[in-house]
Amino acid sequence: MSNDPLTSAVSARICNHMNEDHKQAVIAYAKYYGDIKNVRNAKMVEINERSMKLDVDGKNIDIPFETPLTGSEDAHKTLVSMIRSLPSKSEI
Repeated sequence: MSNDPLTSAVSARICNHMNEDHKQAVIAYAKYYGDIKNVRNAKMVEINERSMKLDVDGKNIDIPFETPLTGSEDAHKTLVSMIRSLPSKSEI
């Protein structure tokens, strides 16, 4: 995996991957980090150095990262770390 800068094209690539292959993770981000209890549909619409932007049931939310991302590799590591640090599914 290359460490591409988080351009709009790289953001679109990451978002498409997350929405197609990791839909449950995007829903979990919305529930836990976005503090939204009932999520029917969630899509990642943008990722940048400071945050990920989600469309959750037609409402846009912004989930900030603890530290700014340095590129696509850091985005991958951060998203994986965030999902792994969630409580069990029964708690979210």
